[in-house]
Amino acid sequence: MTRTRIPLSVLDRSRTRRGRPPGEALRDTVRFAREAEALGYRRFWVSEHHSVPGVAGSAPTVLAGAVAAATSRIRVGTGGVMLPNHRPMVVAEQFGVLESLFPGRIDLGVGRSVGFTDGIRRALGAGKEAVEEFEERLGELVAWFEGGAAAYPQVHAWPAEGLRLPLFVLANDAGADIAARAGAALVIGGLRGEDRLVEAVERYRKAFRPSAAGRAEPYVVLAGDIAVAATEEEARRLLVPEAWALAYSRTRGVFPPLEPAEEVEERVMTERERGHFESALRGYVYGTEEQVAGRLSELVGRVGADEVLVTASGYDREALLDSYRRLARVGVEVG
Repeated sequence: MTRTRIPLSVLDRSRTRRGRPPGEALRDTVRFAREAEALGYRRFWVSEHHSVPGVAGSAPTVLAGAVAAATSRIRVGTGGVMLPNHRPMVVAEQFGVLESLFPGRIDLGVGRSVGFTDGIRRALGAGKEAVEEFEERLGELVAWFEGGAAAYPQVHAWPAEGLRLPLFVLANDAGADIAARAGAALVIGGLRGEDRLVEAVERYRKAFRPSAAGRAEPYVVLAGDIAVAATEEEARRLLVPEAWALAYSRTRGVFPPLEPAEEVEERVMTERERGHFESALRGYVYGTEEQVAGRLSELVGRVGADEVLVTASGYDREALLDSYRRLARVGVEVG
């Protein structure tokens, strides 16, 4: 029986570490991109977060430009630009510049999230209702690449006009329908193999409409935190700082910088904190090379994913890089 090797890609959120400057995290992202390219990962994406102490990546197109300049082959993109925060024409112009500077290497990934507090949303000029305008803005964004938006005659988003960039929509189960109608690739999170995730992907594939500016066929990217180490416990420990940061954010409303795993494990957590912490770890895939390869093969096969986007962050940067090395070595195969 022939088995197919599934492409692996990286989404790095430029996570900050306690006591370290945010700029260090950004420089680490650029260095990490070089390593990912050498390891054979297909894409390297950066993200957009605003007023988050634990994430330095607030300007994804700027950071993507730095990553693309520091690499030579790997595809570079965003996972993603949050379209409700921006005018579609400006986004088109920014990606037009990136594609013009690094032809054939830029991915246009967009999402529909807005700031998570009223203050951030006011600062960005995007209220909660902007989420409901996402599909309309996505259509306008595509139009700027095709020759201009109908609502703005004789206006052009140069140098984007006429360029063709792969379009990716970051979505939960509800957003899968938007991706299908746009003819875009779907990037969907969750590595638990839940029925809801599988149903969303099936719905996306059935509703997919080919687009001149998008794809001829549906394409699914499954995203999630994955860690590989010599033992299952070492792999779990690598993801402990991220799980605690998530639990902290759920209970305090602020996503903090990462802390060392040993400090997290010694912390006395409240029942609510412990619940969020353990829930986060259950949503991750971790273990030895053999364990992770088997679990991912099962999940990718069930979901019908075409690619896996690894989103793991860690306080121990060398251990994290070793995890990505191990994953690249073992790969993911289905069939």
